[in-house]
Amino acid sequence: MMEVRTERTRANVVARIGSQPIVLAAVTLAVILLGVGTIAMWRAYTGTSPELERTASARVLQTRTAQASEQLVEKTKGLEATQQESIDQLQVVQDQLQTVKRLLTAQQTETKRLSEQVGGLTSAIDGLRQSFASAPAQESASPVPARKRTAFRPHGGGKKVAHQKRSKSRG
Repeated sequence: MMEVRTERTRANVVARIGSQPIVLAAVTLAVILLGVGTIAMWRAYTGTSPELERTASARVLQTRTAQASEQLVEKTKGLEATQQESIDQLQVVQDQLQTVKRLLTAQQTETKRLSEQVGGLTSAIDGLRQSFASAPAQESASPVPARKRTAFRPHGGGKKVAHQKRSKSRG
């Protein structure tokens, strides 16, 4: 029949192993060495090493990172150049705007001056018109006696009246 192990038996086995620490250490060392040997043979057989793969992938990543950094630097320099060109163009536009503003101000001043001159000429023309309007009224008062004289001299007075009519039409 089977022996039934009791807890006491198990405790004895653990106590026996615990009482011989050298055997326990030797067995642990043998298991570790067996694992390391198996890993070494597996790597030698397959020809690959994870450390080499990691190193190669790290180098590839470093290369890609360096290329990306260089591209970023180039793009940044390009953006800086474009930005500087934009600033220069903006400065030119601002200078042109200032010039246009100065020219517009000068033109407005000139227009105002010419408008004032036109106003002065209009006033002068109105004054001349008024003086010409008042002058015929004075001439018409003096020709009335001349007409009476023309009644006495029909041929000579007619010439004077025709001459006066021409001067009125000129005015």
